[in-house]
Amino acid sequence: DTRVRGWFLLDSYLPTFFLTGAYLLCIWLGNKFMKDRPPFSLRPHLIVYNLGITLLSFYMLIELILATWEGGYNLQCQNLHSAGEADIRVAKVLWWYYFSKVIEFMDTIFFVLRKKSSQITFLHVYHHATMFNIWWCVLNWIPCGQSFFGPTLNSFIHVLMYSYYGLSVIPSMRKYLWWKKYLTQAQLIQFLLTIVHTLSAAVKPCGFPFGCLMFQSSYMATLVILFINFYIKTYRKAPSRTAVKETPATTEIKNGFHKDYFAAANGLQNNKKAQ
Repeated sequence: DTRVRGWFLLDSYLPTFFLTGAYLLCIWLGNKFMKDRPPFSLRPHLIVYNLGITLLSFYMLIELILATWEGGYNLQCQNLHSAGEADIRVAKVLWWYYFSKVIEFMDTIFFVLRKKSSQITFLHVYHHATMFNIWWCVLNWIPCGQSFFGPTLNSFIHVLMYSYYGLSVIPSMRKYLWWKKYLTQAQLIQFLLTIVHTLSAAVKPCGFPFGCLMFQSSYMATLVILFINFYIKTYRKAPSRTAVKETPATTEIKNGFHKDYFAAANGLQNNKKAQ
């Protein structure tokens, strides 16, 4: 798309490719480096990091709402060129959304430095690595129009999630964080709504590229499968008697967090139960 030509990191795929490679390499080398070393606490860093991501997500949420409202975006299907300057405004916000995905690589780095290796699951690495690369493609070919919907929902979810993670770093706040189950449910609803919204443009087209709609729906379906698997393991599977004896109920709320879902975030959980 000529409208994004010259924007930072977009003209060539190589920076995105090499940053992703560096991310994967840091996981491998970092775990080796930390193997015989004590974990870092990083509490002040985590508080600042989560606050920063929360504020960035809030900015993107508000700006996407205002930009699409200004452009008179059609919720059912919106093409790439009919909204004029509003399309450029949306594209600028979506660039920040793309860039936020490389910032969120720090989620995994915090896992590594805090020796939460059990948190670095397939779900976690798959989600982080693919999103950054997918959004490079989105910004280059479909940087506005129908592409606005998923980031709008995701920005809202991230405001809730990173607020949760930031608060969970503070021991005195953990007893108030009873709503992690509902974050999982919100994530699943987000993915399902994005699939429905994407397919609506395929059923009643408006000129948005059909192949992009199919790819996005397929990718969201993989996330639905992975998160349903997490949800079943976390909330539907009854704990064994041994697990109940070894881990008091209060420990789960105060200290313990299930490894799979929060592995999709940024390593703020104690994984005693998971181990």
